This record gives sequence, C-alpha cells and structure tokens, in this order.
Amino acid sequence: MHIDDLEWQSRGLGGYPPVLVDLLVEHGHVELLVRAASRGVWSCARAAARELCRAAEFERALGVLEPFVELGWEPARWAAADVMLQAGRVQQALDWNRPDDTGLASELVCRNFAELLVKAGQVDEAIAILVPHLDRRWPLSVLVDLTEGQNRDERVLELLAPKADRARSARGEERWTFDASNAQDLQAQVLERAGRVDEAIRVLGADIAAGRFLVQNTLTAFAELLQRNGRMEELRELGIGEHAHVGLPYYARALEDHGQADEAEIVLRRFIAADEWDRFRWPLIELLWHQGRIEEAIEVGRPTFDHHDACLLDSVIRLLAEAGRFDDALTILDERDAEYIDEHPSWFHTNRIWLLGEAGRYEEALAYAAVLPTDLYGMTSSTAWILEQSGRVEDALALLRADAETDAWEVAACLVRHGRADEAIDGMPSIAELRAASRWG
Repeated sequence: MHIDDLEWQSRGLGGYPPVLVDLLVEHGHVELLVRAASRGVWSCARAAARELCRAAEFERALGVLEPFVELGWEPARWAAADVMLQAGRVQQALDWNRPDDTGLASELVCRNFAELLVKAGQVDEAIAILVPHLDRRWPLSVLVDLTEGQNRDERVLELLAPKADRARSARGEERWTFDASNAQDLQAQVLERAGRVDEAIRVLGADIAAGRFLVQNTLTAFAELLQRNGRMEELRELGIGEHAHVGLPYYARALEDHGQADEAEIVLRRFIAADEWDRFRWPLIELLWHQGRIEEAIEVGRPTFDHHDACLLDSVIRLLAEAGRFDDALTILDERDAEYIDEHPSWFHTNRIWLLGEAGRYEEALAYAAVLPTDLYGMTSSTAWILEQSGRVEDALALLRADAETDAWEVAACLVRHGRADEAIDGMPSIAELRAASRWG
C-alpha cells in the first residue's frame, strides 16, 4: 500500500466504487470489508470502521484504520479521530488532530477540525478556527452548517454581516469573481432559523429588487425562503416578474400546495407560450402528473423531445418508468427517427433494453441486444442486467467476464447480489492491478 495508490482511489473512486461497498454493507458483510481494507482498499476501510462503530467495536475500528494512519493518509487520521470521539476519548481525539500553523492555513484542515470540535461540544473554538477563512464561499457554508442548532446564530450573523455587505456591493464594483458570493443567501438562512423570518425576507428581497447580488443561487435561495414560509404575495412578484426563470416554478408549486392548481396551470401555460427556451415546461409536467393527467403531461414535453438543449425526453421516460408505464415509455422512445438514434446510439439502445427489462420482456430485450453492435458503450452491462433479471446469473457473469472493457467491480457486484460475496471479494484484483488497468491511473 502506497500513498499514491490511496490518492488514486480517492481521486477517481478507483478500486471499489461506492455501489460495491454499499452492497457489501447492505448485505451485512462487515468482515469482508475488513478483509478488503487489509489489502489497502480505502473505501472498504472507511465503511468497515463506520459499521464497527455502530456495533460499538471501537478498538477494532481503530485497528482497521491504523495501517492507513501510519502511512500518513490524512482522511484516515480524521476518520480515526471520529472513532475516538464515539468511544468517549474526546480529548485524545482533539489533541491528536489539533492543527499546527501549517494546518491552520488550510481550509480543509480547519473544516475537518471544526467538525471535530462541534462533535466534542466546543462550538466557539470551532467558529474561531473557521474565522480566518471566511472570505470564501465554502468555509462560510461550513460555518452555517456546523452551527445549526448550536445556539450561536447571533455570533454567526455578526460574522456574516460584513461578508454580505461586500457581496451587495460587488456587482456595482464589477467584482464578478467575489468568492463569498453566497454570503447574502447564508445570512437569510441564519436569520430564518433564528426566528427572524420577516427580516430575512425584507433584507434579501431588497437586495434582489435592487440587483445587489452576483449569482442565480441567490434568487433560488429567496424563492425557497418564500415558499417555505408561505409568503404568496412576495412569491408571486418573484414568479411573474423579471426573475420568472427562477421564481415561477416555486410560485406554481406554492399555488398547487395551497389548492390552486388551476391557477398554477394557467400561469405556467401563459409563460410557456411566450418562452422560446422551454424553461417552464417541466414545472407544468410535474403539476399535471400530480393530478394524474399523464397524457397531457407527455404532450407538454413532446415539443422538446428532439431538441439538443432543454430536452425533456429522458425526464418524461423516467417519470413513466416510475409509474410502471413501461410500454408507454417504449412507445415514446420508438417515435425517435433514425437521425436521432444515430446521434444518441448508446443512450437510445441501452434505455430501450432497460425498459424492456423493467417490463419483464426479457427475451425481447435479449433479441434486441443481439442485433446491436457489441462495442456500443454500456451494451455489455445492459445485456448482463437483463440476463441477471431473468435468472440467468451464470450467463450474466460469463458475459461480463468476457468483455475486457468491463470493470471488475461489476462482476463482484453481481456475485454479492446473489449471495456469493466471498467469491466476489476473492476475485477482485489488487489495487495495484486495478490501477494498472485503469484509464485514469
């Protein structure tokens, strides 16, 4: 095990990806996670430590993490500190990870240590650790997240105030790259959670009305604030005014929630008729869907189905699939012309196979896959899934193993799903082998 191997795993989710690790956890294979961790698999070590802590096996959890800590892998050090906290060894965890001057200059180190301090009940020290970094949006968000429910809202508002003032003036001064562009959103969030909703709406609303903000996220934050607090008049102004591209979907949902679905539909259809970018079709599709008007919802999306931008074909197909209407989804898919299929071959064919499989039409799906190019991206995985769903597990495994482009974890995941987890882990290549075979090594 080497640091660069661990960095490769972390950088590109190399080795054992979350889907495989989650499967092992879901099926209760903690000992197999421990075994994989002993082979230098960081994702399994982290998951094993977490599961062992849930069973109050804190020393074993630390033992799993120890080789990674000794190697100098920083994520393992923070994970081990969290285990110590859960074991009641609070001061040891803090002393072991307290940053030096170099660490205090790092946003990441300070974020990690601040999280540790909050878990240990030392909220004021956590805030102090973050203060030198509050000119950037990420540490500002961390400050707000970590202090929620900690009875420190007034202190947080004191820290946010000058950042929000600078954000208000940035646009007028053409400082478009101002790092703390989220300060106004966060200020309103903290005011709201402190029970000062009217003030939050007044301050952020004034900024938006005057154009004193930098990013669209601020509009979104205001719309969500209004919707959460049932402020229909202000939401209407936002929804049908110059910021309708952001506010209208929130206004329409609020109308629906207040029993005014007819009014929401009227407003949405009016804006759709005047909008050349199809920005408001999806909110209307959702509204109609909630009312069971599925055919009408499909027709709203249909004009976009062949577009390169703002295409709602995939979204409508997913909705139909969630409703179990696989044949209807297939009908829409099969309406695409040859030019569309040539432009989106992998997406079209793998989705058609998936829908046939979800409909239980396995033989039809396999016959369809058999006439397609074998080198089409995703074809092997899609066909193996059909074989697996139809009970032909060995055929699925054989197909996956025969394709040199198939990732080893896909074979392992199939084995885990069918009660052969030991075989899955024993068959996984080493991290060095996985890295050597990776396109991103």
